[in-house]
Amino acid sequence: MAKGTKRASPGAETEKNPIPEPELGEEDAAKLDQIAKDIRRAELILERRAQATLTPVYEKRREVLKGIPRFWAVALMNHRLIEMHAQHHTDKLALSYLEDLWIVRDKDEPKVFTIEFYFKENPFFSDAVLKKVYKFVPSNAAADEKPDADGLTPSMEDFSWERDVAIEPSTINWKDDSKNLQKLYPQVLDEDDIADPGSFFNFFAGTKDQAELGVIIANEVFPDAIDFFTGRMDDDLTDDEDDSDDDDEDAEEIDLEKPRAKKAKQA
Repeated sequence: MAKGTKRASPGAETEKNPIPEPELGEEDAAKLDQIAKDIRRAELILERRAQATLTPVYEKRREVLKGIPRFWAVALMNHRLIEMHAQHHTDKLALSYLEDLWIVRDKDEPKVFTIEFYFKENPFFSDAVLKKVYKFVPSNAAADEKPDADGLTPSMEDFSWERDVAIEPSTINWKDDSKNLQKLYPQVLDEDDIADPGSFFNFFAGTKDQAELGVIIANEVFPDAIDFFTGRMDDDLTDDEDDSDDDDEDAEEIDLEKPRAKKAKQA
């Protein structure tokens, strides 16, 4: 360094960004918009075909799972967010009576669904089935639209979850107030965010799903239920967390935390 020359501080000289902001003409912008629309259309066609192919496989799986005690309770608890919303011992106890879970997709819009929870006789509520309905509400213009060769209409291609889906609450017939988990553990909201989820069964109330539990159950847990049951989908588990429930005096009764496999090694 030459005598008398000061060392420059890091960042003193601002280099010109070699990747400037793009300048997109109207013609190119229109081409990109059309390609994006074509991709969404292709994805929708594939999604509809996939559901048609998967449904009979899910039905076969359903019969097998009915013979595995507490399968769905374990699978649900192995999803971190769902476990957070089933934070109370009584939530887990009520879920231990869950014997089947099924997703019914809307025939016109497979992104929309109803979740059906099937329970055996239990001390909490008299309902054999609890449902969470996400209803497809197409626009008025959709009534006059004719499906094309792929079975799609313009409204289907322009689907918006916020605009086209209405969430319907369902009522749980609790056997008495001492078993009413929604009253015992109400959901607490703070400026539309969940400050305390309360009981998991608050999920069935209201016309909003702030935590998107329904979407998670339908699109994550249900398709990969076997991996969630075995623990392969929960990569955040540690040995300490695995062992934390060993001393729970009710673990043998409920046993919702087992089995939990170690994270699979990557090939």
